[in-house]
Amino acid sequence: MGLRDLVYRLYERRLEAKLSKDSIPRHVGVIIDGNRRWARAMGISDVSTGHRKGADKISELLTWCRETGVEVVTVWMLSSDNLNRPREELEPLLRIIEDVTQELVAEGWRISPVGALDLLPDRTANVLKNAKEASSHRPGLIVNVAVGYGGRREIADAVRSLLQEHASKGASIEDLVEVLDVEHIAEHLYTRGQPDPDLLIRTSGEQRLSGFMLWQSAHSEFYFHEAYWPDFRRVDFLRALRDYAARHRRYGS
Repeated sequence: MGLRDLVYRLYERRLEAKLSKDSIPRHVGVIIDGNRRWARAMGISDVSTGHRKGADKISELLTWCRETGVEVVTVWMLSSDNLNRPREELEPLLRIIEDVTQELVAEGWRISPVGALDLLPDRTANVLKNAKEASSHRPGLIVNVAVGYGGRREIADAVRSLLQEHASKGASIEDLVEVLDVEHIAEHLYTRGQPDPDLLIRTSGEQRLSGFMLWQSAHSEFYFHEAYWPDFRRVDFLRALRDYAARHRRYGS
């Protein structure tokens, strides 16, 4: 271990020692941004190399979350808009997502797909469905794998599901209007039954959510980090938790 690594290890321990269990977010959402730019910065022309490097980082993130007491992690791997990328870029990315999902199952994580699976190719959708089925019985950390995800699409799907549910019971639109509230919609989101994210992290220096968890993030705290996702370190994650713990959360104001 070099001197720099030793210094970072000591710094990590100091950060972790100062974190109170009461201040750890229950649900952390992560926009893993910057894989392509990382590859270009490294002089690599094949951007799929950046996506593979970023995929390898996910398991590390989940370990950090489990070690610190986080209960739910949502990792945004692919937006619904990204499905419009050129075929020569999209197909390798989908293969990487399939591979990392299967790897996470093999490592013992509990996987829950989050997104519009009907927009995905059958092969990718089946991998995600099988991952959920194979790991749903596992206790501990819930890992939401957001693939084909878009915040607006999620809300539209929730409303559609809500209407279908009431129609199946023979209720009219007028009946639904009389009782409809935010909780009814929340019960039909992709993340139904889970706590809303307390902390949302985005890497690569971009300071926007790009539609990530639009409904659930109403009271979330945001943390933006300059590093590209493949370069995101445990010390950076601990700094995000420290920053979150230092904030005074104001719900609704």
